[in-house]
Amino acid sequence: MKVLKFGGSSVATAERIKGVVDILKSYYVQGTHFTVVFSALGGTTDWLLDMGGLAASGNEDYLVKFDHFRQRHIATIDELFHSDYRSQVTEEVERNADSLRNLLQGIYLLKEASPKTMDLVLSFGERNATFIVTHALRQMGVNASFLDARRIIVTDSHFGSAAVAFETTYANIRRHYDEHPEIQVVTGFIGSTEDGLTTTLGRGGSDYTAAIIAAGLQASLVEIWTDVNGVLTADPRLVKKAFTIPAMTYAEAMEMSHFGAKVIYPPTLQPVLRAHIPMAIRNTFNPSFLGTYISDQTDPGEHAVKGISSIAKISLLTLSGGGMFGVPGTAARLFGSLAQSSINVILITQGSSEYAISFAIQPAMAQKARLAVEQEFKYELAAGLIDPVKVEEELAVVAIIGENMRYRPGIAGRLFQALGKNGINVVAIAQGSSELNISVVIARQDESKALNALHDAFFLSDTVELHLFMVGTGLIGSALLQQIAKQADYLRDKHDLEIKLVGLANSRRMLINQEGISLQDDWSGRLMEEGEPTTLAAFVHRMKSLNLPNAIFVDNTADPKVAAYYEAILDASISISTPNKIATSSFYLQYQRLKTIANRRGVLFLYETNVGAGLPVITTLNDLINSGDEIISIEGVLSGSLSFILNSFTEGSRFSEIVREAKRRGFTEPDPREDLSGADVRRKLLILARETGLPMESSAIEIEPILPAACLQAKDVETFFETLVAADTYFEDLRQKAAAAGKVLRMVARLSAGRASIGLQEVGPESPFYYLSGSDNMIVFVTGRYSDRPLVVRGPGAGAEVTAAGIFAEIIKIGNFLS
Repeated sequence: MKVLKFGGSSVATAERIKGVVDILKSYYVQGTHFTVVFSALGGTTDWLLDMGGLAASGNEDYLVKFDHFRQRHIATIDELFHSDYRSQVTEEVERNADSLRNLLQGIYLLKEASPKTMDLVLSFGERNATFIVTHALRQMGVNASFLDARRIIVTDSHFGSAAVAFETTYANIRRHYDEHPEIQVVTGFIGSTEDGLTTTLGRGGSDYTAAIIAAGLQASLVEIWTDVNGVLTADPRLVKKAFTIPAMTYAEAMEMSHFGAKVIYPPTLQPVLRAHIPMAIRNTFNPSFLGTYISDQTDPGEHAVKGISSIAKISLLTLSGGGMFGVPGTAARLFGSLAQSSINVILITQGSSEYAISFAIQPAMAQKARLAVEQEFKYELAAGLIDPVKVEEELAVVAIIGENMRYRPGIAGRLFQALGKNGINVVAIAQGSSELNISVVIARQDESKALNALHDAFFLSDTVELHLFMVGTGLIGSALLQQIAKQADYLRDKHDLEIKLVGLANSRRMLINQEGISLQDDWSGRLMEEGEPTTLAAFVHRMKSLNLPNAIFVDNTADPKVAAYYEAILDASISISTPNKIATSSFYLQYQRLKTIANRRGVLFLYETNVGAGLPVITTLNDLINSGDEIISIEGVLSGSLSFILNSFTEGSRFSEIVREAKRRGFTEPDPREDLSGADVRRKLLILARETGLPMESSAIEIEPILPAACLQAKDVETFFETLVAADTYFEDLRQKAAAAGKVLRMVARLSAGRASIGLQEVGPESPFYYLSGSDNMIVFVTGRYSDRPLVVRGPGAGAEVTAAGIFAEIIKIGNFLS
């Protein structure tokens, strides 16, 4: 015998009832022995509650609700039945409607709706729905019989949530089913006292009815048919990647239900748990899907963690004080005072020091609990032995659940690593010796982020999803997005990384979509069509508010306004990758502060492209320092744009035209004077100096200017180019002088003995810089280990493609760090 139960969403409309009838017909044709339990039509229980409330308050609008209730059932009957059955079913529903109307009128006249009366009011939902479905089955040829559960389920008189008299009830069930071989279609949710008064079984009452009947009949299986594909690994509203758990144990199901898994209610599990009857959670709207199978069997080879769940709103109270140490009975008094005040405790934690006991409760009970505990310990409080109860609000509990956790070392480590790498602070921890559940208390605002981070860690650990927010869609930004799109499959298959572009902004428009902005489509057109006017503050605020795990912010601009938000971004536990040199080359204290915040928050602040575009300059320097090498000097051509300009400045060429070509190719800053004045090289040399540990400021770097004063003082870029044309003769004289000596011009930066300088130099064939070509950079490290033969890093130091590649490499580095 199988016991099936269908919830309100499964029978909300005539069309859905037809779907249920089809499912039951298939069982019937297969010869399956079954009985079926039904809830009220979806939403009608709330209507009945509203009717009773309105009537009790003397509001005649209860009649409007009643008419809707009656008409909905009549309309359902009209759509479901042929004429022969329609009149029979309508007659019964109208009879029920008359009884309900009279009952509501009595409530209206008395201005009172007792729990006993409301239980009778609520019973009409299940009675009507079950009677309708019974006859819909009969109309289709199923030998079905309507069973009012009040005939078999006996309860006490605790109206609203009655306790079942199991011994009597089980005897009634067995006797009734022995005497009625046809398919029994049973009303869920309701029972009756020994003297025949209608009662209800509380939350999840229809599921409970199914479990009671299953236990009474020693059924082989209970199937709960609902509107989801079973028990999911996490709440799909918060974790989009949640999937159905194929099988779990009763203990795991109980833990999931405690933390709010809506398809399971703890009382439902008790009768089948005691009788060792398995249960399946199935989807009425996807009947071919097997759903979740719940039994007392566990498979040691399955996932260690079965599910991740949470309670969104809790308060954490802490009783602490030196007077608690070694005093017997403190915990008993604490929890006794809470019990006397009818306060349910969700979570308890205490350290071995015995200095403090913390417990989590519903926020609405926080102040009541505080007063109860302080009253219990009033003498200790007055004597200063115990501190006033500490109340912490706006918290949530997140739990990982699974019977196999006890067999797998490192589960707790993975949990805390996943939370820590996403900047989620743990306020309290609770774990039982059974290791079935590890619960952590965190800030409420981090609930969704924690659930997603943990879900990735335990269920999708082979693939890390990075959430990318990017500002700047010019040459570098566009090249970066093209590279990410091109490498997406490779990263997923070979490196278990998936990059999801969530936020995108340029100087005009911004677009944020938590589901992702496709790089296979026209992202640029979508940004302009769907985006809103760019406001940096709003972009950063929404990025922080989404609070997504594994978040990365990429700044492809040279804008100081964007760099001003780095501190807030890092402090929100979001890693940064940027070619923008403003932040790292500003005041040393600010540079140091950003690195400190990143370290404290456990995120990465990467800016390799600040110095050598795609070249591993900072990485190489840090590797040398971290391995204990001594940096004696750093010398280099640090500007790819200047390298391109000076390498292209040959006989017969004009300096101004080469500069304009370099800007057109994207090799220079938007204002080429940043490069030609040495200002950009100074920033790069300053960053390298700071990476070596020198607390250097920009003003300490000596620059030998190469631009005439008129070029430097031009009011805008176009005016600068006009004055640069006039300076072509000046630069040609410099070139000819160097050429006459067999040398070439190079802008060389040098750091040695704590001093830094930049200047235009004539270098001959004896210098490694002589052989540079194109936009190549070259950095020469002279160290304790590389003194006779310096370590040289050489390659293209400018251009959108190589800079984008450098940023891309940093995104992958962050992904590997987070995995």
